[in-house]
Amino acid sequence: MQVNVSARHGSLTAHDQQVIQEKAERVRRLLDRVNAVEVTVDLQHLDSPHVEINVSAEHAPDFVASATASTVVSALDGAIQKVEQQLRRHKEKITGHKVTGGKHIAPADEEVE
Repeated sequence: MQVNVSARHGSLTAHDQQVIQEKAERVRRLLDRVNAVEVTVDLQHLDSPHVEINVSAEHAPDFVASATASTVVSALDGAIQKVEQQLRRHKEKITGHKVTGGKHIAPADEEVE
């Protein structure tokens, strides 16, 4: 899995980049088909950084989430929570809709009048 971290209107410290990298890699535990995670941090407003996460997976549309908070790490936590919810919902759609075969349906008792 590939994790890309980029910053707009400024630069991130090495510690922040490492924290973002570690938290973004945890997204894979929800869905095995994740190919790449792109994290973009917008530092235009220093008092409220904006974090956007784009997760691409096989056989699924891209999952995008964004959040704004007082620090980069708290904004990252909010965006990761949103994208994890999207991944859980997608996984539920994939694994939760199994059709019962015709031979496993019990015949209904019919009353004859």
